Amino acid sequence: MTEPRRFALERDADVTGVSGTGRVADGVVWPDGKVTIAWRGEHASIVIWPDLKSALAVHGHDGATRAVFID
Repeated sequence: MTEPRRFALERDADVTGVSGTGRVADGVVWPDGKVTIAWRGEHASIVIWPDLKSALAVHGHDGATRAVFID
């Protein structure tokens, strides 16, 4: 079994005008491939995704946001 991997979502451009730029969220890829993302800022929330590809398909904004692995 693999270990969980931590990452940050780094946003270069705020396409929607909501989250800002820089580190906008913290996340974990779990051993089964599921992903949890904890959003920072005024409208903080925690979201569960089936995988990182799905999360970035919605929140990646065509490359304006990327996952940067910490572990």
